Amino acid sequence: MKIYTKTGDSGKTSLIGGVRVAKSHQRIEAYGTVDELNSYIGLVRDQQLNDRQKDILKEIQDRLFTIGASLASDPEKSRMKIPDLYDSDIEFLEKEMDLLELELPALKHFILPGGATAVSFCHIARCVCRRAERLVVQLSEESFVEEKVVMYLNRLSDYLFVLARKMCLDEGIEENKWVPRV
Repeated sequence: MKIYTKTGDSGKTSLIGGVRVAKSHQRIEAYGTVDELNSYIGLVRDQQLNDRQKDILKEIQDRLFTIGASLASDPEKSRMKIPDLYDSDIEFLEKEMDLLELELPALKHFILPGGATAVSFCHIARCVCRRAERLVVQLSEESFVEEKVVMYLNRLSDYLFVLARKMCLDEGIEENKWVPRV
């Protein structure tokens, strides 16, 4: 099977359900950004992390594929069974953040991204996640989007922030605290 189909050469693509839309369509922008986020999560996962953190990031990548499938579907035309997000997927991120935060010092400052390459990759993933969330919220204003998608992306960006802090702690790197000029 060839990877190229030439069906997108005119600037249109198909949603699950067969509806063709412009590649600039809000739905394409949303799931494309989720795909970009998934790639950055893969980059974070390729860093020096413990096996548990790598397993959690793999689980997140799986859920992002679920989200991508949901966003790539025409909510009115698709008859294909699309995997669902569950409340437990959101709770999983919350529990993992709670566990990480048990080891972290109290947050008393805003944190500037950086400190080590792996930490910076995590912050980039967090920013892409926030952009994906904004795009999905915008899409939800004009078309159906499962509400758990927005909730998951919101928690995921928080998780990535906490993970970046934990990565600093594990590597003995001082966090870049933002202290405003007076």
